[in-house]
Amino acid sequence: MSYVGPEFEPPRVPRRSVLRRPLVVALAALVPGALAGWLAYGAVGGGSGDDGGHRAKAPVSSTPSAHSPATAGADDKGAAPLEGRVVVIDPGHNPANVRHTAEINRPVDIGTHRKECDTTGTSTNSGYAEAAFTLDVAHRLRTLLQAQGATVKLTQDGDRPYGPCVDERARIGNAAHADAVVSIHADGSAAGNRGFHVILPGTVHAGGADTRPIVAPSRALGTALADDFARVTGSARSNYLGGGTGLVTRTDLGGLNLSTVPKVFIECGNMRDSKDAALLTSGAWRQKAALGMSEGIVSFLRG
Repeated sequence: MSYVGPEFEPPRVPRRSVLRRPLVVALAALVPGALAGWLAYGAVGGGSGDDGGHRAKAPVSSTPSAHSPATAGADDKGAAPLEGRVVVIDPGHNPANVRHTAEINRPVDIGTHRKECDTTGTSTNSGYAEAAFTLDVAHRLRTLLQAQGATVKLTQDGDRPYGPCVDERARIGNAAHADAVVSIHADGSAAGNRGFHVILPGTVHAGGADTRPIVAPSRALGTALADDFARVTGSARSNYLGGGTGLVTRTDLGGLNLSTVPKVFIECGNMRDSKDAALLTSGAWRQKAALGMSEGIVSFLRG
């Protein structure tokens, strides 16, 4: 191979790329846009974090999500709707009552007369006990009410050998200064009798019983409970008591006679009717029952 020194090499003229001019034009167009974007990013706080500005911040909404746990059930001021309220749930009977018949048959004073301490309750034809039903619904209702901010107390939680007696059940609600007490039951009527009903305290002023101050607020509680229970569960009001209203007034129940705070009973259905029993033994329906009661209580306590 021959070699030609540089003094003999003709001067080279650098070749201009055919792409150079369009590339310069493109860059000139892009720079102002990029600069404007960077300025806009800085204006909304981009790059102000500890990462040196290499990661964009997620946008922050000024409107809380309707499904946010922090705001679920809260009012416009951020407070839970039942904050500061006390609700006592009275699960009717006790699963262990059947083993303590002598104790629960002991009579107690209910103001108008003396009556047995408690009963075993009824059951479906297949053996599902009312006491098991009431405790299950009470647990579901407690969870719902606590989520609304309420302080919730149970008269019994399957944690005692029997009872409590009907007079003690009333005293538990009174001592708690409850804003509302709901006693949960299921009826044991004849087959074909269907639907739910709410039992209200009648006017009693005898012995240690004086329901006069609670008759009106208890009726308001019972009405709200019946309306929301029917709406949420889709269950009909009783076809055998209450004349289609789903409301019954009684003066022979110690749990009502001795109460000094608004209190009602709810008979959620008839365990001896096969169609009602199918509902009462369904976990999904019991959740609806608890929700209906919860919404009725909220309606009452919020006016």
